[in-house]
Amino acid sequence: MAVVSTATPAAGSRDLPHPVRDDIRLEGVLHAFSDPMRLSIVRELAADGDELSCSHFDLPVTKSTTTHHFRVLREAGVIRQVYRGTAKMNGLRRDDLDDLFPGLLDALLAAAASQSLRLGGD
Repeated sequence: MAVVSTATPAAGSRDLPHPVRDDIRLEGVLHAFSDPMRLSIVRELAADGDELSCSHFDLPVTKSTTTHHFRVLREAGVIRQVYRGTAKMNGLRRDDLDDLFPGLLDALLAAAASQSLRLGGD
């Protein structure tokens, strides 16, 4: 489980805590990728290349479970979440991940795409 090292937001603040780049750990990133729903979120963010709102994702799980998946990804340092008005936007932290673990993100995304084709998924 990744430790979030940024300061706790002030009461009433809509800023969400994220790990700083140097605190992102490989085991946390791999754990975040280990769940099919989280992997699906990351694949969609990577394919889009931009920020997407939480409501954009049509996951076959409850809202609380969806929230949990986004929190795991954020706390692992895989995504950055920010509020834009009333929407919570999600963006892949590609630059941070590529700098810390060169080639890892592309390899995981390629492996997920290959598996999806092999198993007849999306």
